[in-house]
Amino acid sequence: MSIDAASAAMAEEDRKLADLFRQYLEEECRRHPYWATQLGTHEHDDRLDDLSAEARAEDVQFRRAWRQRLERNIRLPQLSRAAQIDLEIWKHALDYALWQAEQDDRFRYDPRIYGEYLTDSVFLLFTQSTLPRERNVQNAARRITYIPRIIAAAQASLHNPPRVLTEVAIQRTKGAIAFYEQDIYTLAGERPGSEPLASPCRAAAAALKDYLRWLERDLLPRSQGDWRLGREKFARKLEFELDAGLPAADVVRLAEQEADRVEQEMWYVARQLWGRLFPSRPLPPDDPDGRRSTIRSVLDELSKDHPSVAELVPEIRRSVDAIRQFIRDRRLLSLPEPDRCQIVEMPEFQRGYSVAYLNPAPPLDPQAASLYAVAPPPAHWPPERIQAFLREYNRYMLQILTIHEAYPGHYVQLAYANRHPSLIRKVYASGVFAEGWAVYTEQMMLDQGYGNGDPALRLHQLKFYLRAVLNALLDHHMHCSNWDDATARRLLMERGFQTEGEAEGKILRAKQSSGQLSTYFVGRMAFYRLRQQVQRRRGDMFDLARFHEEVLSHGTVPVKYLPELVQ
Repeated sequence: MSIDAASAAMAEEDRKLADLFRQYLEEECRRHPYWATQLGTHEHDDRLDDLSAEARAEDVQFRRAWRQRLERNIRLPQLSRAAQIDLEIWKHALDYALWQAEQDDRFRYDPRIYGEYLTDSVFLLFTQSTLPRERNVQNAARRITYIPRIIAAAQASLHNPPRVLTEVAIQRTKGAIAFYEQDIYTLAGERPGSEPLASPCRAAAAALKDYLRWLERDLLPRSQGDWRLGREKFARKLEFELDAGLPAADVVRLAEQEADRVEQEMWYVARQLWGRLFPSRPLPPDDPDGRRSTIRSVLDELSKDHPSVAELVPEIRRSVDAIRQFIRDRRLLSLPEPDRCQIVEMPEFQRGYSVAYLNPAPPLDPQAASLYAVAPPPAHWPPERIQAFLREYNRYMLQILTIHEAYPGHYVQLAYANRHPSLIRKVYASGVFAEGWAVYTEQMMLDQGYGNGDPALRLHQLKFYLRAVLNALLDHHMHCSNWDDATARRLLMERGFQTEGEAEGKILRAKQSSGQLSTYFVGRMAFYRLRQQVQRRRGDMFDLARFHEEVLSHGTVPVKYLPELVQ
């Protein structure tokens, strides 16, 4: 076959793959309207998914049939290398979904997943849809009428969930009731109690109150399930989640080594700050206990510089301007224009999982806003817990958080990803890539001069990175080693220098998820190693901005592909 003929055959096979995925995606969006909204396609915004056991069984058959169809209809050798990667990503996503349905079905044991449909599905219509406001209001009014069906599916499917998951679902359901009774009108730009929202919202609030009573009186007493996956199932899930060619045992081994290294580096930095903060106190002894005492004392003193609850979100908004300007001045990479990142206070019904998140513009509606949501401490917390939260997220830590979540972390990376032409890569983004890039940028920014070499900021950057490393250890041991809360608390507080409140929150998160907490460390190690390899290979020709933009230009792909894509 001539070169021209081979190229034509390759282009035809690439087109066939793209056409098949569009067919698959169209049907998946029809079957799953909430997912379609998340992706940014709005043809189904007025409906919600059928979450009954029968519908979920049909989903399994649908995905299994498509998996078989790919094996029959696509000739891998005929694809270009870029399309081969796309095909591998799509197959992996189908395999992971099929495994989860059989081995880790959240619809059977996790009441929180229904909460996403009860509130987040409507919240997204007002925060990230580019349709006219009036159309979003109409779609929301119709979508809300599906809430009783979601509740019915939850009551039929949930049997013996872990108690901790039911407790979180109860708190979020309380937030959902408040959302439909009052908050939704402000979000929608509508007068409180006005139609077309009023009637469906009243019905939704009433249904949610009945659901809350069911959660508290029926489901909670029988919530005796085990949240631990167990060693074998965790290892398999982690393999799917990471898609990095790194087994669970290697992740733990590397994380242990890295935790020791980072702690030593933290001691070097804390020692430089000691004399400035404690001029009349001698430095503790140079032994394990003394080094940790040095780090802890310095962090405790620095944590006193924090904003009030009311100033938390404004403080982040102020830091954003300085961070963006620094990126431009140092030419670290080109920032997205126009800037569509909005800093918002996290709604009550979404709190209880993390202090902040970045909800990016949907891949199929990239002109929509990206939301950098920050959660102030809930008003019902006692004063001492609120104070501990503010000390943990002091002015130094908030800057690192913003680097991670927004600039040049998640917001910038995902804005780049939305430019990639591959629909498969847009839809099936790698969490390891996303989190790894965000953690990589924390150190990179300070290495390039952000903060003017302030050792206090560097110490908090290292603490934030140590948290990512310990996340991987916590993830593994909570699900594989039968760690109790006290053991996990010692890891996070004594080795990670976290406040008790922060440690408790992370322990709760480890019980609510599995695999995801390992993505930060594994992803960062992949980016850090890639940077060293590429910089050493290019030598004096290495350009940092070009490297960053090159890395981000391939979409949010599994990190195992980066060495061949960035050469």
